[in-house]
Amino acid sequence: MSARILVVDDIPANVRLLEAKLSAEYFEVVTATDGPGALEAAAAKAPDLILLDVMMPGMDGFEVARRLKANPKTRHIPVVMVTALSDTSDRVRGLDAGADDFLSKPVNDVALFARVRSLTRLKVMMDELRLRHAAAGRIEVSDDAIASDADAKAGRILLLESHDILAATITDYLSDAGHVVERASTGDEACSLVNAVAPDLIIVNLRLAGEDGLRLCSQFRTKEATRHIPILLIISADDLEELAKGLDLGVTDYLIRPFDRNELLARTRTQIRRRRYHDQLRSMLDNSVSMAYTDALTGVYNRRYMNAHLDRQVMEIGDTQKPVSIIMFDLDLFKSVNDNHGHAAGDDVLKEVTRRISSNIRDFDMVARYGGEEFVVVMPNTALDVATTVAERLRKSLEDEAFAVAESGALLTVTASLGVATTCDPMETAESLLKRADDALFGAKRAGRNKVCAAEPEGDSPSSDTAALGR
Repeated sequence: MSARILVVDDIPANVRLLEAKLSAEYFEVVTATDGPGALEAAAAKAPDLILLDVMMPGMDGFEVARRLKANPKTRHIPVVMVTALSDTSDRVRGLDAGADDFLSKPVNDVALFARVRSLTRLKVMMDELRLRHAAAGRIEVSDDAIASDADAKAGRILLLESHDILAATITDYLSDAGHVVERASTGDEACSLVNAVAPDLIIVNLRLAGEDGLRLCSQFRTKEATRHIPILLIISADDLEELAKGLDLGVTDYLIRPFDRNELLARTRTQIRRRRYHDQLRSMLDNSVSMAYTDALTGVYNRRYMNAHLDRQVMEIGDTQKPVSIIMFDLDLFKSVNDNHGHAAGDDVLKEVTRRISSNIRDFDMVARYGGEEFVVVMPNTALDVATTVAERLRKSLEDEAFAVAESGALLTVTASLGVATTCDPMETAESLLKRADDALFGAKRAGRNKVCAAEPEGDSPSSDTAALGR
């Protein structure tokens, strides 16, 4: 996933070095050489992450971080401080100022790229939740209220630690700060406790006795009950390669042994606040997206909501400079299913279609029923070639496995024709983008159905003879 990174350092050589490393990994890089310039660039360029030097003349990195987090326009941008400072008190000060992590100079490339990818993935997910909430026509979430709420309430923490002394130390630190800690010694015990504890945070020691800590983190990320719970990984200074794997698997933060009590509490507080912010966003989104925005049969979004959402995604291109793609698809000759097997069978097929679509796209992509047997998938930050690959995967997910009819037990072969369109133009309308995808869909129908077709450039799409196709 591509991302825009703002690099801030008052030493030009440091800026050039980080810029070269990030550009080689296909990140887009913008730069600033002082605190005021960083604040201006953050507001104007909408970066996905900021690499911020601490020791700068005039306005240091701590003050820059505080101002970034105080500005509603920039407070959701992850901040990683890059510094030669090694004292725990400096890390705690940075975390309290709003930083998400620290990288020590000289910067380790493995740690750098792993952290950048991890935090930008998280930002994309949170941005998408906020955008969906706004598309539902509701007022924006009060971040100040959420932050104070997270500080005021004790967190529920599941601690996965096999070493008794370390477990007791961590439990004492967290309990003294008002958190409720439930300890598990093994992965099986932790999995059995998840539903009962309903944790705000899971703390996992990488070096569990007789178990692979990363494998357990991976299992937490694949299970519905723990998919969105932050994971704090405890590691040693020699575990950077394992840390990089952990961040790619979905670990959200880490703590290096031996650790300081205040750093543990600061990182715990940050992760619990993020968890509660995420939960409140999802709750408000669920409450705001009423039946007026969902399809009663399939449970996915309807055409009305999709149009509002797509309009906002296209307008966001002006700030993000990232493409938006859509996939429009229509089930082939679906009328025969209703005619030969009844409308109840047709309804079962439509519900199973949406299940297969949803399981084959990212969490922040959106699927909507456009009408009848026609669906649309909206994919932010997605180029045309990637969207076409996803469309082919969706096509095969329908073709490869027969659809069961509940009443008769019959197995039906259902296929779809798909059209893909992409825009990088914030001035293009959602209607125009949908029209290009629809033209591509008809191209797939003309080619024999059960195919994927990418849209022609705007203005070059051939006219469609919809009546002759028998969709």
